[in-house]
Amino acid sequence: QVQLVESGGGPVQAGDSLRLSCAASGRAFSSYAMGWYRQAPGNQRELVARISSGGSPYYIDSVKGRFTISRDNAKNTVYLQMNSLKPEDTTLYYCAASRIDDIDWFKSPSNMAYWGTGTLVTVSS
Repeated sequence: QVQLVESGGGPVQAGDSLRLSCAASGRAFSSYAMGWYRQAPGNQRELVARISSGGSPYYIDSVKGRFTISRDNAKNTVYLQMNSLKPEDTTLYYCAASRIDDIDWFKSPSNMAYWGTGTLVTVSS
């Protein structure tokens, strides 16, 4: 069993940066691939970034070059550094964990084994 708690969201101006954190409790954090998702009202939850258990990152095109996903296994934490934020980045952000690293697996949110409760990012223009 893994519990995930996100933090770091908040209101910012366009062009600003935020760092989201997702703290995991439970065993064997390092064996999980971790993902950051976002979901705007009325939209489906979408994968933003994923980091494999071995540290390999993946990003969707709209955040490449702006967002960086990383993990600190000693702290059982995964991060999402978000730079050059845009108003369209405004939404709830969730982290998720899976034993399966595969990108296509992560593209289906229903495949994720564990979820946090989300942190809200609001970017004003």
